[in-house]
Amino acid sequence: MTSDQLNFNDTETAFAHKSNRELVHDFEIYRLINQGWLVRMGTRTASRMIKWGIKAPIVLGMRSTVYDVFCGGETLSLATKKINQLYAYEVQSILDYGVEGKETEEDFERTTNAITQAIFFAKNYDAVDIVSSKFTGLIPFAILEKLHGGEELSQEEKEIYGHSKERIYGLAKLASDHNVSLFVDAEESWIQQPLDDLTFDLMLKYNKEKPIIYNTIQLYRKDRLEFFKRTVEQAKKAGIIYAVKLVRGAYMEKEKKRAEKMNYPNPIQNSKTDTDRDYNEALKFAIDNIEHVAICVATHNEESTMLATQLMHEKKLPTNHDHIHFSQLLGMSDNITFNLAKAGYHASKYMPYGPVKDVIPYLIRRAQENTSVAGQMGRELKLLKEEIRRRRLFVL
Repeated sequence: MTSDQLNFNDTETAFAHKSNRELVHDFEIYRLINQGWLVRMGTRTASRMIKWGIKAPIVLGMRSTVYDVFCGGETLSLATKKINQLYAYEVQSILDYGVEGKETEEDFERTTNAITQAIFFAKNYDAVDIVSSKFTGLIPFAILEKLHGGEELSQEEKEIYGHSKERIYGLAKLASDHNVSLFVDAEESWIQQPLDDLTFDLMLKYNKEKPIIYNTIQLYRKDRLEFFKRTVEQAKKAGIIYAVKLVRGAYMEKEKKRAEKMNYPNPIQNSKTDTDRDYNEALKFAIDNIEHVAICVATHNEESTMLATQLMHEKKLPTNHDHIHFSQLLGMSDNITFNLAKAGYHASKYMPYGPVKDVIPYLIRRAQENTSVAGQMGRELKLLKEEIRRRRLFVL
């Protein structure tokens, strides 16, 4: 199937993996989270309750609702059902231990163990060949902030950072040894530089023959397209594959507020149009240099996804090219993921997992991000409604 034959309105393909009950359940959840005021009120309340140490009511409320839609399960074993359900339709899973905002040594060890377990899980499982990681789950935020700002670390901080790097390099080696790719998530602009440096250093070691380590480029930042192009040239000279997950971005409001508070220029694009332009330009640049670049087209934007497939077609690249991968979040944009998979493209779902009480910060952030994207929830709701009508389940 060529790019001009892809149809992201094909709901029969998009939701073939869902039973009637699951389809109606997801529709009801989306109908709730399509109410912006409800999401804003709910996330504020949940955030306050977490701060006060009151998690039980939130866990109860989220377990069978948003958690069930957007997460794989509380453990890898429990997530296997969804992983297999997706893979029956040629959709792979990217494992993401969804616990965020942890800062103690015990927490870092727990996260390291979880990522280690995920790599072992993926090594002999065709349904999974990528594991996602957040280095802020492995290194104290304050240390990254000081490194980004060029500040000198104290002796204690140097020791902590050294231990953190040992963890990260150990995980990277394990991933490489077992032929599993490791995604490194992007973070806030004021801690990103040391993460860029770390991932490039790991690529120098492990990306000589195939893409193992992936950085993440947020194109809603004004400077990241130029950073991407510049770093690809550095990678070419070093003889490695520069692998990236291309995203639009995740910290818009936080970035804006900090820039205003600290009186420096907002690093975020002036408009969505500017972000879309840079995202699509990054796609073009990557595919023009695909011998030296590997990309994960991680977006819910249908136009950008279609552009990527058109560029591949123009370059006469196979749909299953080893350096080009598409991914969307679990529970979202099934119309993109499953139609791509049916057409033979590498397509996957980003699958967070972990205990409900620990994944709450992720779910809150996800709800806030989703409702901030104009039309996203309405589009999801419309597609679900169309499939319910097509199956003649009930009149909407």
